[in-house]
Amino acid sequence: MRSATLLASLFSFAWAAVALAADRPSGSQTVSVAGSQPAAKGAAEYFTGNVRVDPLFAAKDTAPFSGAYVTFEPGARSAWHTHPAGQHLIVTSGVGWTQEWGGPVTEIRTGDVVWCPPGIKHWHGATPTTAMNGWWQERELVGKGQRRAVQEAIAPGT
Repeated sequence: MRSATLLASLFSFAWAAVALAADRPSGSQTVSVAGSQPAAKGAAEYFTGNVRVDPLFAAKDTAPFSGAYVTFEPGARSAWHTHPAGQHLIVTSGVGWTQEWGGPVTEIRTGDVVWCPPGIKHWHGATPTTAMNGWWQERELVGKGQRRAVQEAIAPGT
């Protein structure tokens, strides 16, 4: 009886060790040095005015979300668009606006966090007189072995 209990305990311990090892990430942590990825001008199909996109990190198989630092010069804004998996926006400096289709324009300021739920048509950008900078994080949808675009432009912002 004692040996059966000991064997069961050892088996449980071994199984737990295998489970913990499976949860442990492979490889090591990485550091992306600030400014090591080239900035890009916001594409005209997604933005009006002067917008700069500084990519911070790309989606990975085990972490299917990406992040970017986006700068809107005064008067610049996104087109009306949706995100299939939603989007977080953290305003890091300046003053901006966001609007959900059919809703009022809402002012957003440094420190504000905006959650754009999946499929909700909206736009965001700077006010006419003040620039806005923000940190964006989006989840990418993976289907049929390929990543889908995370943003669908619909129409210029109004």
